[in-house]
Amino acid sequence: MKRRTKISAVLLPVLLVAGLGAAAQATAGTTADSLLSQQKPVLTSSNESSALSGDKAVDGSSTTRWGSAEGIDPQWISVDLGQPATVNRVKLKWEAAYGKAYRIETSTDGTNFTTIKTVTNGNGGTDDLTGLGGNGRYVRLVGTQRATAYGYSLFELEVYGTTASSGDTQGPTVPTGLAASGITATSANLSWTASTDNVGVSGYDVLRNGAVVGSAATTQYNDTGLTASTAYQYTVKAKDLAGNTSAASSAITVTTSAGGGTGSFVLAAAGDIADQCTASSTSCVHPKTAKVVDFIKPANVITMGDNQYDDAHLSDFQNYYDKTWGKFKAITKPVPGNHETYDDTPFGGYEKYFGNAIAKPQGKRYYSWEKGNWHFIAVDSNDFSGEYDGSPAPQLAWLKADLAANTKGCVAVYYHHPRFSSGDHGDNDAVVPLWETIVNAKVDLVLNGHDHHYERFLPQNKSGGVDAAGPVQIIGGMGGKNLYPVTSGHPSTAKLVEGFGVLKLSMTDNTFQSTLLGLNNQVLDASPTYSCH
Repeated sequence: MKRRTKISAVLLPVLLVAGLGAAAQATAGTTADSLLSQQKPVLTSSNESSALSGDKAVDGSSTTRWGSAEGIDPQWISVDLGQPATVNRVKLKWEAAYGKAYRIETSTDGTNFTTIKTVTNGNGGTDDLTGLGGNGRYVRLVGTQRATAYGYSLFELEVYGTTASSGDTQGPTVPTGLAASGITATSANLSWTASTDNVGVSGYDVLRNGAVVGSAATTQYNDTGLTASTAYQYTVKAKDLAGNTSAASSAITVTTSAGGGTGSFVLAAAGDIADQCTASSTSCVHPKTAKVVDFIKPANVITMGDNQYDDAHLSDFQNYYDKTWGKFKAITKPVPGNHETYDDTPFGGYEKYFGNAIAKPQGKRYYSWEKGNWHFIAVDSNDFSGEYDGSPAPQLAWLKADLAANTKGCVAVYYHHPRFSSGDHGDNDAVVPLWETIVNAKVDLVLNGHDHHYERFLPQNKSGGVDAAGPVQIIGGMGGKNLYPVTSGHPSTAKLVEGFGVLKLSMTDNTFQSTLLGLNNQVLDASPTYSCH
């Protein structure tokens, strides 16, 4: 099966900068400079195809490359160095489709960039730009004029410099202004004023009653799973990249409201999980995401399809998935993805591994279940996707009847193929009947996989426009299989993350809140608390 490639471009604001020329391609940088960009996370404005994704420009190979969408200016590729650095040298190894005019930018936050070099008459080949003296965690190449009718194509983007944390022993300043808002029976939203540091603040630890309960990259944290009518004491500590930690902030006391939390529980969710690898390989991710699930300690685990790669044979489930996420098999509520259809007998490995009690609890691969005041519907979207010879009519009729019979106050639906996506597969028109049925029924939450990234949308209507009456859609295809490239996001995208992790869902009788936890249990995204329709 060929994956459908979505091509789009992000038009960046035009910065008026002075042309410094491309001829000044000095020799090497200082002897203290190190290669900082290899194998680091990359974002791009577009990709010509999934085979020409941005990670190919930092893989250390001279035979693989990133290629942007053809015929469009401007285009960009940005690499996250992982920590602040002094950037002295950038080396570009162009393919035939090179940039005639471009600029090199740095940023401390990945959003606000500063130009450190402008080239106006590039001639392709290898551009070795030295003496840059830039500072930041993110380095971005912005192509403003193509030399050919094609796009921009790089064999390698190499960033050289020195990391800013070397030898640092000075801790950040103490966070101030800690406050709480949006307090419910089971959650409290905390915020505080940012700390400063001589190198850079990397994040914050949040302490509840003296113990660390989570970390945040920003100055906000939503603490969930609390008990109604209970007082909690909170403090916050700042951290820097050298491992220095500030003293604790002044403490505040938060008392949760009464009632509404009698049916509260926590779930863990992800899709696109087990590659054909084990924990003996450091690059194997699904053992690491399983540890995040263990950290969450959920009441149930939801999987959004493609539980096992590549052809999802029973032996693959037993050799890989079972050794990690299999720990949670008894509490797992799965759905199949397209890879579960690739077995010699479609769905054979999936159904044999999970057994009928889990894979087909109501006799079909689609079913519903309930917890607290929530009604959950597990859909087999292979019938709707157009990639498998299934009939959507019986399942769609069942879904409408199931929704009509529901008596719970909150509803969540999960399945593999998303209606809207900023990932490699893009939007899926084949699931429109499924999506419209969900929207018409005032469903609160929709969970998907298929595209290997994380994307949280604002509540949407049938056409994907922002609408408070619609469901919150979350793509959670970051469970362990290699990531796919992403574009700039839909107008309704609230957060887009090209990284691995597990979705933590905190549910009450009438609300829900989602948190994306990374491989070190750090908070990569936290949604507002939504009330059920």
